[in-house]
Amino acid sequence: MKVAIVGAGWAGMAAAVECAAAGLDVTVFEAAPAPGGRARALPVLLPDGTTLTLDNGQHILIGAYRDTLGLMDRVGVKLQDTLLALPLSLPYPDGTGLQTPAWAGRWPAPLDAVAAILTAHGWNWADRLALIGASLRWRRSGFECHPALTVAQLCADLPARVREELIEPLCVSALNTAADQASAQVFLHVMRDALFGQGHGRFGASHLLLPRVDLSTAFPKAALQWLAAHHASRFRLHTGHHAEGLEPHDRGWLVHTRHQGLPRPWAFDQVVLATGSGPAAQLVTDAAGRSLACARSGLATQLNGWAGAAAKLRHTAITTVYAWGLGARLQRPMLALRANPDAQQAPAQFVFDRGQLQPHEIRAQGVLAFVISDSQGSREALQGQVLQQAAQQLNLGGLQPLQTVVEKRATFACTPGLVRPDRRIAPGLWAAGDHVQGPYPATLEGAVRSGLAAAHAIVQGH
Repeated sequence: MKVAIVGAGWAGMAAAVECAAAGLDVTVFEAAPAPGGRARALPVLLPDGTTLTLDNGQHILIGAYRDTLGLMDRVGVKLQDTLLALPLSLPYPDGTGLQTPAWAGRWPAPLDAVAAILTAHGWNWADRLALIGASLRWRRSGFECHPALTVAQLCADLPARVREELIEPLCVSALNTAADQASAQVFLHVMRDALFGQGHGRFGASHLLLPRVDLSTAFPKAALQWLAAHHASRFRLHTGHHAEGLEPHDRGWLVHTRHQGLPRPWAFDQVVLATGSGPAAQLVTDAAGRSLACARSGLATQLNGWAGAAAKLRHTAITTVYAWGLGARLQRPMLALRANPDAQQAPAQFVFDRGQLQPHEIRAQGVLAFVISDSQGSREALQGQVLQQAAQQLNLGGLQPLQTVVEKRATFACTPGLVRPDRRIAPGLWAAGDHVQGPYPATLEGAVRSGLAAAHAIVQGH
């Protein structure tokens, strides 16, 4: 069976690994010159004229991302070297906030989280017990709630300090949607896996996993090396090939690509669209138009229905501001930052110390990454506000901006009752990506799960 995968991001490469391992003939088309998708490497110019490889956005994984970690392990990634594991901890620069004590760092879930809550700096006992009580209620309910609830409504009874220092930053970082607009049900799925789930290997479910290498190296490149070593005869990657059309063909599909200005049709039995929801919707709409000419009964309606659901997703932006300062160093590899009543004056929720993440890379010393989830405003305005926030909250004045990356369509707005497009588009045509229907928000784990699910469906002949 010949399978085409359009897109070489984490979802596409997950599907490629699974299909090739099952003995299928796999071809991956990627419009960019290198794999990675949204989570990919980015060269950043430093003040001394040298270049440091970072990412087009700073990411966090957690130990509960079992499919992602398992797949990385499978293709030969050395997880302990690639990811810095931190016990559940969201400390602020002043030392307050949730921090798992060292003596509980290796406790199994949920005991490690309970220890972190009971010892949270700056919280009183009413704050701590309220959060533990809420967690137990969520567990008793099976981490299910009314689909129309927002996170703000779900947590309205929690003390203000718990909402401001834990719930709201967790919500906006995990769902990239403000608590008063975010789906409580999806938030509960994340909390279930992080607090009460199982981790992978030596990683606890609630561990925060910070990449020490760029995200292209963390999985897509390793997957390519694994495929070349184990399945070279039935795997091909075509970079610089833009998929510009789909067409039903015999019992499969034609993928129309363009490379260096030259168009070409390719015939396949099965196709996986592992792109963002927008490009996927355009390709499926194109296929619907072509299917009318081919007189495929009912197919155009099916295709247009899927494309309509994908096109309705509302997207939100994530901004990462990379800055450098001579001798700039945080107390920890990652710190939470406080919101301002006027959020435009303090937009970043988290800051990462690249020097501590890459201690053997001298060029990374003094480089900080500030992350703004659900970001709004211009690149220049956000960059200026972050530098001011660094001076006020970190006492780091005089930071030099290196590069500010704004991913305008980084994720979909994870709102209550959101209808996401299905994995199955039409016979022989599948979707993979963090926007596809599933329990997780737009995360690497959601993308990997969708890629594996599409591959499993193809292999099983569904």
